[in-house]
Amino acid sequence: MDISALSGVGPGRAKILLDMGIASVADLVNHFPRDYDDRSEIKTISMLTPGTTHTIRGTISAEGENISFRPGAPVMTKLLLEDETGVLELIWFRQPYLKKVFKRHEHYLFTGRVVDSYGRLQMESPDYEKIPPAAFDDLAKGDFTENILSAGRIVPIYTLPKGISQKMFRKWMKTALDLPGVVSTEDILLESVQSLSGNLCTRHEAIHNIHFPVSDEHFRAARRRLVFEELFFMQLSLLKIKGDPQPGVKIDNTDLAPFLEQLPFSLTDAQQSVLAEIAHNLHSGYRMNRLIQGDVGSGKTVVAAAVAFLALTSGYQAAIMAPTEVLARQHFKHFSNFLAAHGFDTVLLTGSLTVKERKVAYEAIREGRAHMVVGTHAIIQAGVAFNNLALVITDEQHRFGVNQRAAFSEKGMLPHAMLMTATPIPRTLGLILYGDMDISTINALPPGRQEIKTYCVNSGYRPRLHTFMDKQVQEGRQVYVICPAIDESEIEMQAVTTYVTQLREALPHIPIACLHGKLKDKEDVMTAFGRNEYPIIVSTTVIEVGVDVPNASLIVIENAERFGLSQLHQLRGRVGRGPHQSYCVLVTDSKAEHTMERMQAMEATSDGFALSELDLKLRGPGDFFGVQQSGLPAFAMANLYRDMDILKEAQKAAVAASQSALEIKMPAIDVTM
Repeated sequence: MDISALSGVGPGRAKILLDMGIASVADLVNHFPRDYDDRSEIKTISMLTPGTTHTIRGTISAEGENISFRPGAPVMTKLLLEDETGVLELIWFRQPYLKKVFKRHEHYLFTGRVVDSYGRLQMESPDYEKIPPAAFDDLAKGDFTENILSAGRIVPIYTLPKGISQKMFRKWMKTALDLPGVVSTEDILLESVQSLSGNLCTRHEAIHNIHFPVSDEHFRAARRRLVFEELFFMQLSLLKIKGDPQPGVKIDNTDLAPFLEQLPFSLTDAQQSVLAEIAHNLHSGYRMNRLIQGDVGSGKTVVAAAVAFLALTSGYQAAIMAPTEVLARQHFKHFSNFLAAHGFDTVLLTGSLTVKERKVAYEAIREGRAHMVVGTHAIIQAGVAFNNLALVITDEQHRFGVNQRAAFSEKGMLPHAMLMTATPIPRTLGLILYGDMDISTINALPPGRQEIKTYCVNSGYRPRLHTFMDKQVQEGRQVYVICPAIDESEIEMQAVTTYVTQLREALPHIPIACLHGKLKDKEDVMTAFGRNEYPIIVSTTVIEVGVDVPNASLIVIENAERFGLSQLHQLRGRVGRGPHQSYCVLVTDSKAEHTMERMQAMEATSDGFALSELDLKLRGPGDFFGVQQSGLPAFAMANLYRDMDILKEAQKAAVAASQSALEIKMPAIDVTM
């Protein structure tokens, strides 16, 4: 049924609703409340206390009047309400039309804040609902009245645009819910599925009680049912995408001893455990699709090189794709060092290669003389043809779009796919975002790696920070300074260009580089910093991904309140990559409670996974990865931090349903990852 069929929804309001994604009555009932206001407790006038919000029931005892205390001043509308215990004055500002709304002897419910005005109580700008005499008497007895929507009950609050009031929307919602057939009595979850989660209430009950809950218990049951349903179908969709294991290239060699013996260090137990999981995948004859997540500095690169070694020694090619040229060249250096001793050639493929260099690289890749290929997105260009590619590795995978990752995985002969990320992912997000993948975690740092000492200070410490920077440089170390803005367009934020000018004045004897996303030669600047041509670099977050400068021992993050915990942790990981004691200084003047909680967490722990869980709790899943992260589904009801237990139940039920081949009608769900 079209939404315009509802009384009061004309062409103008229908257009507003359509912009909200509501074209039909069915769309309307699936627009769930964002919050609730418990107005179920109705007070008498004698029970009211100033400074609090109350709901009262009463009778209009005098016609409303509009008052203006001087010419041109805002109009105040005043109304008198009485009940069996007294009289209360109600006031509104700049709503003179209300004078004609209320009639003497009519019955109303009002909800608003009560204030003490010169010794007498007033209720300011209350919400109101007219009630018939029969309902007025029922409310006096404390009985619940179904058709009263804005008071005397738990009242839904919706996210609405200008032009649609809460009262108007509630009226439409109640009308829609009462229409036959709008909320189907046929349940889309089979009884066997519902029983796996403790006999959920029916969908019909859930929809009615999520909008107009009779009680807290009814609301909790309704929410639990709808959250389970969302997460169940999401998990079922992911299982269908994952499907049965696909045949893949069988990697015969699983002997890593020759590779490990050449290393000047021993792998951690976590690295060895992950390698064992991967080796099993490669040898199984089925295609691997595995995410490797590891904290900053946990040693993912050497794990990737070891996996590539297995592919190469079995006679195949391997490739790794990085998001930036700086990171690609860094990988090229590492992989060349790891693999050259075993007779394997590593080729670099980036957008900056000359036509001649690119042609030579293409030929080596096509003919199989290039065993290991390291590159940026240039590696997935149409002109790149592999000889016998069996393994593709995507580093910092969240920096690539879905189509780029898919194009990489389709190179060669359906190669094994390994994705790496240094962004610690909370367990709940891992189950949702990567439910179609196997996940391995490297949760330990190599021995001997020093903890980065972290401090939070205000801007008054900046002169002392300049002195500390100077000291680090005099000792031969290097310094990062991170600012969240490029120029002074946002005055309250430390801007890169302004900060560079100030820092050069404070430390005129030290060469200082400036780096931001709009700089054309940023790769050159980063390379020069890596060679220590600049002891200090002032940058935006473009340095966040994968930059390896072992000589850097200090990072200063200005306006630290502007960053999430996970991003702060990623930035902190730019230092501490060498043998020197390293430091992270967070600069903020914010006194907000949530900012202080985040800064204290950064000072207290270097565990990226613990920080990621707190980040999810504080910021929510929508902001966890930032606006550029693709693949995070939007849920109408589920909260990925609060609903961990329901998510586990839904995943278990989805696995059981898929294994038993139950015929379940799947709603349309976007599960693009």
